[in-house]
Amino acid sequence: MKDRRPTGLIDRHRVQNKEEQLSFRFRTQCALLALFFILVVELPVPVQAHNEDRPLALRDVTLDQKLGEQVPLGLQFHDEAGRTVNLSDYFGKRPVILTLVYLKCQDLCPLVLDGLMRTLRALSFTVGNQFDVLTVSFDPHDTPALAAAKKNDLIKQYSRPQATKGWHFLTGDKSSIDRLTHTVGFRFNTDSKNGRYDHATGIMLLTPQGKIARYFYGIEFSPRDIRLGLIEAATETIGSPIDQLLLFCYHYDPVTGKYGLMITRVIRLAGITTVLLLGSFIFVMLRRDRNRKLAPGESA
Repeated sequence: MKDRRPTGLIDRHRVQNKEEQLSFRFRTQCALLALFFILVVELPVPVQAHNEDRPLALRDVTLDQKLGEQVPLGLQFHDEAGRTVNLSDYFGKRPVILTLVYLKCQDLCPLVLDGLMRTLRALSFTVGNQFDVLTVSFDPHDTPALAAAKKNDLIKQYSRPQATKGWHFLTGDKSSIDRLTHTVGFRFNTDSKNGRYDHATGIMLLTPQGKIARYFYGIEFSPRDIRLGLIEAATETIGSPIDQLLLFCYHYDPVTGKYGLMITRVIRLAGITTVLLLGSFIFVMLRRDRNRKLAPGESA
């Protein structure tokens, strides 16, 4: 059947269709170009400056970051049973969370251990399986008996029997303590009047080889941050594919000691997804247009 529309109207219709196709392709190219810049160009990330306005009396009570520093594994301590041990006895297999406390402390140290306990109980990873915990006293007057009592108390709170083989409490002499605390950047002052210590609060995460991987400050620790830190310290030999995706989107900030969302990486991930979806849409549209052209046309 012949098309009875005027020739001029048919031509205008064809021109309009062609313009729409060109407009669609132009918009598509612009969208792809914009996504390219999103995926390739790094957005500037503001850097937080260190606070230099602390009171002079507190400047010696800090936890200085020494990322990548090797802990001296030859140092000798006493475990909770009174045996002489080397730090190397606790490394080589799994990442290690290091906590520095003194066992007679009635203030900050119990808060640090309580905060760590809440975090550990929230983790699906278990002490003694995916990682170990090393609690070392920086008071040379603390004894293995005090260490054993503290360990028994915390293991009961943790309620995972296998942690007994993975959570260790050490005491030692002043020379070993000083070398360890100096290596990890843990600085403290002794109050000679009452035998108490002024000290920073936080925990450290060490690799299986004994290198410092992460610092987490304060008395409360995010289970997500600890989990991500453990996965990184274990060179990604633990964790799930979801954890790897989280590590792509989250980045450790050494200034704050926390993992923060990397907006640029999230945008890139969203951009990649958009490109894939848009590419699939363009492929379908072009194939449909090609099939339409190959189909038998109306008779002139």
